[in-house]
Amino acid sequence: MELLTRNNFEGWMQKLMERLDRQDELLLAQKAEGKQPTITESIRLFDNQDLCMLLQISKRTLQRYRSVGALPYKTLGKKTYYSEEDVLTFLSNHIKDFKK
Repeated sequence: MELLTRNNFEGWMQKLMERLDRQDELLLAQKAEGKQPTITESIRLFDNQDLCMLLQISKRTLQRYRSVGALPYKTLGKKTYYSEEDVLTFLSNHIKDFKK
């Protein structure tokens, strides 16, 4: 395993920035061509960890929301996903639970 040095870090960051720049260029080119995003590109999905961090809740609380039917979910293989639309609907219906 390689030791992380300032030069290594800067090299990795440069590669990352170049890749992000290429992605930006591709997205701008698609937008200029008037391409519509595919269904998988237009639906944002969150997994358990994403949603726990976003809502600042435990995995057990998230399981409870699924069990009582308060939060719709989809499973692909053995992994659980939540659509952004379903999460926003859930939040609008249960906003008082998340206010501190």
